[in-house]
Amino acid sequence: MRRDLRTDDHAALHHALRAARRVWCVFVFDRAILDALPRADRRVEFIRDSLIGVDAELRALGAAHGVDGAGLLVRHGQAVDAVPQLAAQLGVQAVYANHDDEPDALARDARVRGRLADAGVVLHTGKDHVVFERSEVLTQSGGPFSVFTPYKNAWLRKLNDFYLKSYPVQPHAAALAPLPPGERLPTLADIGFAPTNLHQLKLPSGPAGGAELLDDFLDRIDRYHDTRDFPAVKGPSYLSTHLRFGTVSIRRLARAAHQRMVAGSRGAEVWLSELIWRDFYHQVLHHHPRVVGAAFKPEYDKIRWEHGKHADALFAAWCAGRTGYPLVDAAMHQINQTGYMHNRLRMVVASFLTKDLGLDWRRGEAYFATHLNDFDLAANNGGWQWAASSGCDAQPYFRIFNPVSQSEKFDADGRFIRRYLPQLAGLPDKLIHAPWLARPVDLAAAGLELGTHYPLPVVQHDEARAKTLARYAVVKSSSSG
Repeated sequence: MRRDLRTDDHAALHHALRAARRVWCVFVFDRAILDALPRADRRVEFIRDSLIGVDAELRALGAAHGVDGAGLLVRHGQAVDAVPQLAAQLGVQAVYANHDDEPDALARDARVRGRLADAGVVLHTGKDHVVFERSEVLTQSGGPFSVFTPYKNAWLRKLNDFYLKSYPVQPHAAALAPLPPGERLPTLADIGFAPTNLHQLKLPSGPAGGAELLDDFLDRIDRYHDTRDFPAVKGPSYLSTHLRFGTVSIRRLARAAHQRMVAGSRGAEVWLSELIWRDFYHQVLHHHPRVVGAAFKPEYDKIRWEHGKHADALFAAWCAGRTGYPLVDAAMHQINQTGYMHNRLRMVVASFLTKDLGLDWRRGEAYFATHLNDFDLAANNGGWQWAASSGCDAQPYFRIFNPVSQSEKFDADGRFIRRYLPQLAGLPDKLIHAPWLARPVDLAAAGLELGTHYPLPVVQHDEARAKTLARYAVVKSSSSG
């Protein structure tokens, strides 16, 4: 088990249970990944909590089929060592796993495949994490799509009940094997991590947590298209972390959305489109792994981003939510405090970093990679390249979000801003989006001194916009040439 922390509708587990007489399930806390993380990381805690749920599900499945002592094996080490060692210890003939198409994961899997093969053990891998993967949806000429709408249309044309059906596990669970003696789930401390504020956040973990959030969202999905852009409103599904770690099945989500869409739900149609974007970015990463670290459109790598001490100071202000633009700052406080950021705000802060501050999108991409609970390489890279206009089907480079008008449109009454920037709470709704435009009497009435309680803007948007258009001129000239 890797990014598929559940027993329900689990492709690799289904295939293993059907093919083998005895099956053990294992999760490896891979030190190749974990050793690079801070010692308090919400994602590690979310995974560890979710493993408790997976272990309980496996025990219940085994018990229902007369197998006492089934459960989850957990190892902490380098996956390239731990998996072959465990295969040898258990004397297995095959290892099953679901695909992970990130470049580092593919390299790791190739090494594991070789080590297992040397020992006469076969590694079977297959699709589970997306509805359509790799080269399942191609253009009429047989190439990968680089524009979303044609991809989406082809995706919907190809979709049928076969691609949405689940991989049943329960009927085959008699093949689950008892755990070896002495096995137990490690604590966070056992793997060298400390608790975070995860349990204070409204993010239930494990398969049960994913099911709880899905049930809640299905009561709201028909209004999704109306509520999704407003960060102070309960509009999103909040399932992104569960999708990232596979505590819910993508087929279950797509099936529910598609059924509602066919029945006429506009909200379900828009949400399904978001799931299709996810597949789209995964196929982009598969066909164009160079997007990790480079622009999808190579001419965008010619852009000269701001650099040096001033650029570093601007980046530090962005990271800490001290830009002087309330919606941007509130969004950064949200990610720093919770590990979550509303999707509309991800676009706003990414546009601000690249097109107001003139900073390289890769700096923002790396910050999100460190801080987002739902960090997924394909989606994170795709989103940042979209904002920077360097990616697949990205917004045009001359489309530059105005952070004040975005604030006025999507947080008109300042509810979201006040939640994360309480020092601005006393400002009237009309002034909270751009405090520097407030009269001294209004600032005094709010008990607010700009530059002391809240920073002045680090850039002027109109000036920054002109600089950005000049900066991106290198793209225009190279494309016209």
